[in-house]
Amino acid sequence: MIEKIHLSILREIARNGSLTAAASSLHLTQSALSHTIKKLERHCGVTLWQKDGRNIRLTDAGQYLLEQANRILPQLERLDDTLKQYANNERGSLRIGMECHPCYQWLLGVVEPFLARSPGVDIDVKQKFQFGGMAALFNYDIDVLITPDPIVKEHICFEPVFDYELVLVVANSSPLAQYTELKPEQLSEQTLLTYPVDIARLDIFQQCLLPAQVMPKRHKTLEDTAIMLQMVAANRGVAALPRWLALEYAKSLPITLIRLGDKGIQKHIHVGYRKLDQHNPNIEHFIRLAKSGDTARA
Repeated sequence: MIEKIHLSILREIARNGSLTAAASSLHLTQSALSHTIKKLERHCGVTLWQKDGRNIRLTDAGQYLLEQANRILPQLERLDDTLKQYANNERGSLRIGMECHPCYQWLLGVVEPFLARSPGVDIDVKQKFQFGGMAALFNYDIDVLITPDPIVKEHICFEPVFDYELVLVVANSSPLAQYTELKPEQLSEQTLLTYPVDIARLDIFQQCLLPAQVMPKRHKTLEDTAIMLQMVAANRGVAALPRWLALEYAKSLPITLIRLGDKGIQKHIHVGYRKLDQHNPNIEHFIRLAKSGDTARA
């Protein structure tokens, strides 16, 4: 059977012109090199070279094998290099699913150092599965799922990476801006701006309004955070957002952050992944960076 070492021997003999130099290049003894080729010759029933004094002359079979060696060995060497890159976390991809609209800006703070430290690894962020993140994870459409609402399932692991408080954001000119905390009833006359997510997945409804049997006067959905907060600053509505995100926009917009209830609404962002991938170096690296980042803790 033809092995990589047979092709390497033929190539090194052609390059170096002698058995001694070829053996040295391959870190073999000359006798080991000769034995390896003789074994192949016996197996195939051909002679690969003949000695002409101190020189080596390839037979037709030897010349054919050399041509194949020059074609095949570079491909095998590229395969070896690529596998080493995968092993060293220098190549690959990480597909991230997002079930958290406002976490996108936090994600950018994790992606930047991830890409800097993993130059051969590409990142793709998927949001178009309409927040069916668990199905996407089970179906191998994504590698990790970022969500504030982990669902316990067999074969899936979730790790908390940071915690945050959900606050109500209002315009400085709003009558609500004078309060440090709000009761659900105080939102009954407000226009509530949220992301286009089902009410069942909106914490402002599930943990604040619905338990108190309160609904806002109007509910309007917007996809873009910047537009949403421009609307809030213009006193066209109020929004419930992570404190760290609202604080960033408060640097340039006339908005006020107010606690929801006396204890506030406390949330945790989790990274979910398949148990089979728990030792995937790219996933491990991503989670380490997510846990060490300060973006979401402001």
